[in-house]
Amino acid sequence: MKVRTCSAAQLRRVSTSLQTAFHAPSPLSQVRIRPSTSSLKTPTLQHGVRLFQSQPARRSGASPGEASNPAMAFPCLDALETRSAKLEAKSLSTGPEPTYTAGVTEVFRCKDPLLLDWGGVLPEFDIAYETWGKMNSDKSNVILLYTGLSASSHAHSTESNPQPGWWEKFIGPGACLDTNKYFVICTNVIGGCFGSTGPCSIDPADGQRYATRFPILTMEDMVRAQFRLLDHIGIEKIYASVGSSMGGMQSLAAGVLFPSRVGRIVSISGCARSHPYSIAMRHTQRQVLMMDPNWNRGFYYGKVPPHAGMKLAREIATVTYRSGPEWEQRFGRRRADPTKPPALCPDFLIETYLDHAGEKFCLTYDPNSLLYVSKAMDLFDLGLETQEAATQRRAEREKLIQSGSSPKSNDPSCSLTLPESPYSEQPEDGADESSPSGHGDLGPPKDLIAGLSSLRDIPTLVMGVASDILFPAWQQREVANAIRLTGNKNVTHVELSEEQSMFGHDTFLLDLKNVGGNVKNFLG
Repeated sequence: MKVRTCSAAQLRRVSTSLQTAFHAPSPLSQVRIRPSTSSLKTPTLQHGVRLFQSQPARRSGASPGEASNPAMAFPCLDALETRSAKLEAKSLSTGPEPTYTAGVTEVFRCKDPLLLDWGGVLPEFDIAYETWGKMNSDKSNVILLYTGLSASSHAHSTESNPQPGWWEKFIGPGACLDTNKYFVICTNVIGGCFGSTGPCSIDPADGQRYATRFPILTMEDMVRAQFRLLDHIGIEKIYASVGSSMGGMQSLAAGVLFPSRVGRIVSISGCARSHPYSIAMRHTQRQVLMMDPNWNRGFYYGKVPPHAGMKLAREIATVTYRSGPEWEQRFGRRRADPTKPPALCPDFLIETYLDHAGEKFCLTYDPNSLLYVSKAMDLFDLGLETQEAATQRRAEREKLIQSGSSPKSNDPSCSLTLPESPYSEQPEDGADESSPSGHGDLGPPKDLIAGLSSLRDIPTLVMGVASDILFPAWQQREVANAIRLTGNKNVTHVELSEEQSMFGHDTFLLDLKNVGGNVKNFLG
């Protein structure tokens, strides 16, 4: 093939054309170009611009087709492909998606519609729950235990389900939640996948799975559904609401929504409003999951589930659950096998740990539930303005239902749209009067104090952990200070230092002495 050569001037003209076409500076204008070279192929036309493709010079003595280095192996990708193949091969009569379960539960089916904060409605719903201990005659010893994002109602082993629960050592005779004294109830939240109504449930209106036709939820919606269960059992007032992480948010919401029905509040590693960092991390997890082609906009039931996206989402989450100091001590810079050369698949011990965390989770939790429940966490804000706006939307929805109308399927208010103009920094002179981070000298915003005013007469324990990066300790300080500023004289605030616990956000699952001990003392 005849090789054409070009002068430096010709190449500069091509560079100018490319800059005009793509509106970007070209590196060619900054590089000295030799007027003639044997490594240029015949130029090709693309979008009206001549492009020159370089051909690497062949090494002396190398045979045709021989690469400079061997191709790398990717066992991590091989594992994903193998899992997809196995799921694809499963019988379509049962569907390849797993049966999400944590074992035997009791189920309360509510036939009354549940109106939701953002305009949606559940015509009926199920609440899966488990109990421990014995309820006394006047039903005054009930503790409602709230779960974290991915946990089921199985907080402790039962006779029908002897598997250890997620708070196994914290519940039982003489334990933190003493079953000799208290009757403990734990539910799977609506939106979940362990027996309560969620995206994988059947819509009674058409007999099909909800999928992403499931309505947007809030923490308050979940709490209202749980109190329907209490109504069903005949419990007028609970001795205490107890929760950690997302459960800590729900525990506070229970007191705000039903102040006369909550005797005490325990909120561990939670917050009264979600802040940008945690929202950003959950957004990243959702985006990774939704970009998995198998997600199919939520309609993957009966097909291969988006297990790759779920695995990666869980790995991102795990980064936020534990702390840097713990990982430094536990893993350091050690590699899984230092005798082997570095790899692009999991190689360092911390990488293999995250990979294992993703592997364990990717087929044990419904991906759509992760999307909906994590979004509910993002929307959480007990500020007065947010509460009033939700109340107004609920009232408007109720009027609509009573009139026999319903929103149109193409109602633009039912969907999100991207802004027409890109994000730009906002001027600082319009910033909130409160500290941007919530932990400055200005204290909690007035709107949050007003929103928590219904907690004024409820004894409250707020716990935080200095090593927590997902719900930093200043967020618990904000909660405690805001409740105190409502006039509540019975607020206990405990903050565990890094010396006391280096387990980060997961401290509430692991530290029986400090977390369990303080909860037990507070409950009395």
